[in-house]
Amino acid sequence: MKLSYYPETDSLYIDLSEEKSVESKEVADGIIVDFDEKGALVGFDFDHTNKVVSLQKLESDSMPVKSFAIAS
Repeated sequence: MKLSYYPETDSLYIDLSEEKSVESKEVADGIIVDFDEKGALVGFDFDHTNKVVSLQKLESDSMPVKSFAIAS
C-alpha cells in the first residue's frame, strides 16, 4: 500500500495494488474508487483532502507491516 499526497491539488491517492486502474467510480463528492480490468479495487483518490481528513498524524494499529518508508 502506498499513500501519495499532491499539495498542488490537495489530493491524496491510496494505492492498494500495483495493478493499473482501468475504471473509476465517484462514490461520494470528491472520493473516487479505482478498479483494475478484473473489477478488483486498486486505489482511492480523495480530492480536497484537508476538508475530509487530517494529514498531520498517521497512525497504524496492529497492522502486520514488514516495511515502512517515508519518502519526500
